[in-house]
Amino acid sequence: MEKTGANHVLFKDRIHAAMLLAEKLAEKSRTTPRILGLARGGVVTASVVAKKLSVPVDVLVIKKLSGPGNPEFALGAVTQDGVLLVEWGVAQRVGADESYVMREIGRLTREIRTQTRLYRKRNKPFGIEGANVVLVDDGAATGKTLETAVRWAKKKKARTIIVATPIASKEAVMMLTPEVDELVVYHEAQSLAAVSDYYQSFPQVTDEEVIAMLT
Repeated sequence: MEKTGANHVLFKDRIHAAMLLAEKLAEKSRTTPRILGLARGGVVTASVVAKKLSVPVDVLVIKKLSGPGNPEFALGAVTQDGVLLVEWGVAQRVGADESYVMREIGRLTREIRTQTRLYRKRNKPFGIEGANVVLVDDGAATGKTLETAVRWAKKKKARTIIVATPIASKEAVMMLTPEVDELVVYHEAQSLAAVSDYYQSFPQVTDEEVIAMLT
């Protein structure tokens, strides 16, 4: 499915993209993996992949660390257990001093704890030490969020780390490839301004939808 012009639509929606991605993952022989979806949109993708591979799915909550007055401009990302990525050079260029960054990290960490408790309810998190882990998102424009997820998985001592996403920029592919045991991408884009450009339908995923996919 292609659309000429500025946008190049490849997928009807996250489910369609996930089915294509799952086929690529299923072709590769490996021991049973632990599938984790990056909240929120990545959980939709991960749940389809997990169903295809007949394994359960878990959630990893990651928050983008944004620049002052520009929520779409990423300075890095924060996840649970104190794992974070901060582009200090970029932060300095956009006027985000250390005080601002530390304040935002504290706020995002609190949000992550609250959201993780909401999603899990009484479900225990996957233990990934010594496991083969697949980290799934619905797209990677810069790859910074997935890079933070990889750092988290390394801290948790995963045996192998696979990153899987339907669409990724060339920049993200180049950055992630040396950091993981395997990178599975359905389509690599030369440039990727917005992940949503490659989806016909890309609605915001709600907390209720995430909870339903995890139960």
